[in-house]
Amino acid sequence: MAAVGSPEPKKTKKKGKKMPKRVGFKLDMTPMVDVAFLLLTFFMLTTTFSKPKTMEINLPAEKNTNEVKVAESNVLTVRVMEGDKAYWNIGFKPPQAIPLYETDGDAKPTISEKFRKMLRENRDRIRQEVGEDVMVLVLKLDKKARYRNLVDIIDELNIANPPIKRFSIADFTEEDAKEIAQMLAGGAPPQPQPPQPQPKGKGKKK
Repeated sequence: MAAVGSPEPKKTKKKGKKMPKRVGFKLDMTPMVDVAFLLLTFFMLTTTFSKPKTMEINLPAEKNTNEVKVAESNVLTVRVMEGDKAYWNIGFKPPQAIPLYETDGDAKPTISEKFRKMLRENRDRIRQEVGEDVMVLVLKLDKKARYRNLVDIIDELNIANPPIKRFSIADFTEEDAKEIAQMLAGGAPPQPQPPQPQPKGKGKKK
């Protein structure tokens, strides 16, 4: 509530002249504070906070005796290394480099069209050869790869038409690093080992 008062006018030394009246004003802030707290309480109770986003991954049982054998020609291996570098191969074939993200300078990179085409073509080829959708994707990430690479690739598998549900996550081993290094070196075969000297026999000279 505001209160308005009129203080008494001050008298001057000169006779016959009076100072104009000054209006006094006092503002009560209590109602405004009540309204502010009511609004704060209202928005705290009615606002929906962002829920944590999770991803469901079906993990195998600790003791699984039912082994499923898959032909090597039906296994697509995707390896991801530091710097968003991706490599793929079928079975025991040598790995091939492929861009994982589009490089058009967008603030939020997306999976490249070449990577999507690679998934689609290998899936269709295996389906035509076998007669059913039996492709299995094995995803291997280096320790220096980003966690975002894993999330983006799994999202791409889920939004495929139809979704690619047969995939697994494996460890990135030293053999994987050697295969990629050999591919980057131009496919040079490993250097042969020098022959080891044969131990001489202890027989008597004739």
